[in-house]
Amino acid sequence: MIKFAFFGTPKIAAITLEILKEKGFLPSLIVTAPDKPVGRKQIVTPPPVKVWAEKNNIPVLQPEKFTGGERSPDSSRLNLKNSKRFNLFPSGREPFDLSIVVAYGKIFPEWLINAPKLDTLNIHYSLLPKYRGASPVQSAILNGEKETGVTIQKMVKELDAGPIVAQEKVKIRPDEKAPELLERLTKVGGNLLAKILPEYVAGKIKLVEQDDSKAIFCGKIKKEDGLIDLNDDSIKNYNKFRAFYGWPRTYFFKENKRNIITDATLENRKFIIKKVIPEGGKETVYR
Repeated sequence: MIKFAFFGTPKIAAITLEILKEKGFLPSLIVTAPDKPVGRKQIVTPPPVKVWAEKNNIPVLQPEKFTGGERSPDSSRLNLKNSKRFNLFPSGREPFDLSIVVAYGKIFPEWLINAPKLDTLNIHYSLLPKYRGASPVQSAILNGEKETGVTIQKMVKELDAGPIVAQEKVKIRPDEKAPELLERLTKVGGNLLAKILPEYVAGKIKLVEQDDSKAIFCGKIKKEDGLIDLNDDSIKNYNKFRAFYGWPRTYFFKENKRNIITDATLENRKFIIKKVIPEGGKETVYR
């Protein structure tokens, strides 16, 4: 039995947990982000991973931040919002074999990366070293890539720079939007992780160091990144529409009013807008 802690927050992390469960792997502890206000009414809502943890009766923690240090007596502890401390590896017990990280949303301190008995593994949705950073799926579409993939890496202090445990390539469909691609990659990643876990714990997988000279970085997406110049290259605009579909969405200004593009296509290499939400209005056919 592999004893592991799971760190994750959004829906894709919950999907990964479900895949692991189906393959016979359940975490002993789940760590996720705190509940937060959501929507116009700002209703305090638990993250999807917390919902999954409670449904499956697995202990769950929601720290605001981590504290500790590599040589500190508290280096295996998490500092919680209420200032109480939870010892990840209580005295006299074996530490977790692994920590697994999927879209947790916080930077891991080095002491936490090194806390498990073996390693901390992370699923990243690109073919590392390409598209290290926060927006690998969107960046692949934005740049017109024909394929991307999933990388399982051993985490190190540097962002997405750890040795590669396993990779799987995935073709990007011509009209595929970022949420659709991410959903496919999530399933690929969950199944790949379940496949390699026993061999990894047994020390049968040879790690491959990344070539840092080939690293490409991608940052966080901002709402203003969705602005489209209708006179720009059609393929570029269509790729942006696909990459930012769902959030932050693409938009343009007409008569000083924002128009959010909700449906568009590429026909004969021309970017065709089908539907928009005009500022202050409802979705309508674009003319």
